[in-house]
Amino acid sequence: MSNIRLFFSKSLSLNLTDKLDKSQSHYVLKVMRIKKNEEFSLFNSSGEWEVKILNISKSIVEFNVTKQLRQKENIKELWLAFSPIKSNYFNFMIQKATELGVTKFFPIIFERTIVRKINKQRLEKVIIEAAEQSNRITVPIIEDPQKLKNFLSNDMDLIFTDLNTNNTKIDHKKLTIKPKCVIIGPEGDFSEEEREEILKFEGVQPIKINENILRSETAVISALSIINYAII
Repeated sequence: MSNIRLFFSKSLSLNLTDKLDKSQSHYVLKVMRIKKNEEFSLFNSSGEWEVKILNISKSIVEFNVTKQLRQKENIKELWLAFSPIKSNYFNFMIQKATELGVTKFFPIIFERTIVRKINKQRLEKVIIEAAEQSNRITVPIIEDPQKLKNFLSNDMDLIFTDLNTNNTKIDHKKLTIKPKCVIIGPEGDFSEEEREEILKFEGVQPIKINENILRSETAVISALSIINYAII
């Protein structure tokens, strides 16, 4: 079997016969040069499955599911709340956060947010490609942009990356079974009002992740690495 693995949004089950869409068929046939009767894998939240190409008609791949390779995962919910940033850096941040296990993204429009609109369809494509590359089964969800107040209505353990705190460690005793969420501020940092609002949240832990001022994408990678280590 080839090492090709693709996300398949529809249901997968043993002996299922279905077709890839035009884009995935092109990738399998023209880029990866997979031929009839050869195998690759498809995955979604139900698990990962081995499939065999049954037929190629009008450049569309028809496949049959032959074997389940991995079952549905019991995952730890790890969320990321962040301020949207410029496109190239944004793609990189989303890609790396997906590789580091984020299960849900929350774009937040802060007072000092510069980029206030996102291309959700493009970001979903980046997320899927990162999940395929990093051997994940689950594909993270990205929410629509929202205000801080709305975001803080979620039930979660909140890790607040705060330049003004002297705390540098996560208190494991304060972590619960709720989803863990890291919140990263905009390029101009949180306003004082936003900082106070976040600190009032029940279950928040402020933490300084570095003495230096980090770019948003660097702060995301650093903070997620810290929280991943904390919850292992």
